[in-house]
Amino acid sequence: MSEGTQVPTSELLEQYQAVSARAAAEPEAFWREQAERIDWFEFPQTILSKDANGADRWYAGGKLNTAWLALDRHVEAGRGDEVALIYDSPATDTYTKYSYAELTEWVAKAAGALTALGVGKGDRVIIYMPMVPETAVAMLACARIGAVHSVVFGGFAAPELAVRIDDATPKVVLSASCGIEFDKVIEYKPLLDRAVELAKHKVEHCVVLQRMQSEASLVAGRDIDWLDFEAMGEPVGCTTMDATDPLYILYTSGTTGKPKGVLRDNGGHAVALAYSMDVVYGVDQGETFWAASDVGWVVGHSFIVYGPLIAGCASVLFEGKPVRTPDAGTFWRVIESYQVRAFFVAPTAFRAVKKEDPEGALLKNYDISCLRTLFVAGERLDPPTYYWLDDVLHCPVIDHWWQTETGWPICSNLARMGLLPIKPGSLALPIPGYDLRIFDEDGNELSAGEEGNVVLKAPLPPGALPTVWEDHARYVSAYWERYPGYYLTGDGGYVDEEGYVYVMGRVDDVINVAGHRLSTGQMEEVVAANAAVAECAVVGIKDADKGQVPLGLVVLKDGVNITVDELKAELVAAIRAQVGAFANFRELLRVERLPKTRSGKILRQTIRKMADGDSYEVPSTIDDPAIIDEIREGLATR
Repeated sequence: MSEGTQVPTSELLEQYQAVSARAAAEPEAFWREQAERIDWFEFPQTILSKDANGADRWYAGGKLNTAWLALDRHVEAGRGDEVALIYDSPATDTYTKYSYAELTEWVAKAAGALTALGVGKGDRVIIYMPMVPETAVAMLACARIGAVHSVVFGGFAAPELAVRIDDATPKVVLSASCGIEFDKVIEYKPLLDRAVELAKHKVEHCVVLQRMQSEASLVAGRDIDWLDFEAMGEPVGCTTMDATDPLYILYTSGTTGKPKGVLRDNGGHAVALAYSMDVVYGVDQGETFWAASDVGWVVGHSFIVYGPLIAGCASVLFEGKPVRTPDAGTFWRVIESYQVRAFFVAPTAFRAVKKEDPEGALLKNYDISCLRTLFVAGERLDPPTYYWLDDVLHCPVIDHWWQTETGWPICSNLARMGLLPIKPGSLALPIPGYDLRIFDEDGNELSAGEEGNVVLKAPLPPGALPTVWEDHARYVSAYWERYPGYYLTGDGGYVDEEGYVYVMGRVDDVINVAGHRLSTGQMEEVVAANAAVAECAVVGIKDADKGQVPLGLVVLKDGVNITVDELKAELVAAIRAQVGAFANFRELLRVERLPKTRSGKILRQTIRKMADGDSYEVPSTIDDPAIIDEIREGLATR
């Protein structure tokens, strides 16, 4: 049994409870102390205040620069020769290390090139790139000059990129000719060209990193080769930023199908990451930290680029997959090669490893005794996967939970403080700084063991979003309107008698496919646009490999002559083109009618429970109970 399952001392529990109680009772004093973890140009005199929108803001008046914290500060402290970034790309057979001095020089040069293109403080830059060092450089270069970056995952389809261009209105898009998925080259440039064509906002310049796997054609007058871009300007220093100035926008799926631009500030973000790298992940300056994610997601922002560098760690930027690059032992190779101390990955990755190497035989080829802790997040860690990991690894396996909106973990065991007993299926306790409750539909707090809506009491801690980009009304309506004074996470769950938190999944139409947060409402729009479809519903159902996958239910128009297989092929192609291949839309069920309440609400939760084999009750308000039998039979034969 791993050391993570050992029962802690009573002193440890008392220590945890004391810190949590103080953070809840004295948030300003607590977060003033945490602010001392980072080096400010001017330390904030105001810790917690309200902005013009009435939203809580941390560290107003404080002055800093996030890129300086992540890079220059370490060079000035004499650590310039230490490793900052490790690029490990089995996809291209490329393995490179960059020191803090080298990375600082590169970022300063790229920042100067952006300045030469007219990008300044407050301007937006969209980054549509694969997992290459230039992507991290682009993010840090924006932070250096105070430009607001918005990274768009390289797998997103052209219409999705166009929506983000129109919302962020960037001056420049930084992109690449292609990405790589296993042995397949994904052409980015045609997607970029189509997105620019679709967008109402016209981008002034597109900078394209030409990769040897595919060279893209450039549009004269608009497109600039990355090498020419880097040669455009002189290296520049760091712009002084207010703590409340925006650092980046990261779009996340919303229940309307229109993505929400989660806004992250500079000050609270830096404090939260310095705090979590220490208290949650327990890593020290000079150690290697690896988050096997993508910079297109919040994990990549927080714990590939900014968090590890602020903490003075070496961060691994991995371009590959858990299997087939070249085999299911690639994770173990990386851990051994760079002496990774803490590893963070989504459960989906290990389900893929387990499928190809069920006995963990490939692990015997590597010495990963350096690994102190494994963290998993991004989706629910199912108990079978936990027990497999606990059996094959020598270190604690910590399931923790957070969101794009919070920017850092909400619930976790704390590696620095000492590990509480692990309960498979649970996320342990809320991290000090978060006040978590479970509410019923009417806003009544539920007792231990009762499942309901997971909410967080205001104020949210530093690092959490203070608004939605250019749409504060949506921020209020999406997160605060339902339970005034409490942030609605959109997740359902419960707390047990010992305070352990269990998050069971989304309560809205957002699903989690292999760690990708996607809107079923958005997919429904694509399905409904098909000429053969009269009505449809898309729900997320359990999948052994991906965690969840979408299931489409369709009612066909009268007189339509199309088979289910033909329709499925059309819909799969449409969703790949308009959402992305990673949506994994492959399951379709034809029905005569959709189950609805008498008021017309589709019973998506009932459908999902039926498909998952969970217990369910058919609401008394259903308009036609017979349709449930039809769907049950269809699901049984799919």
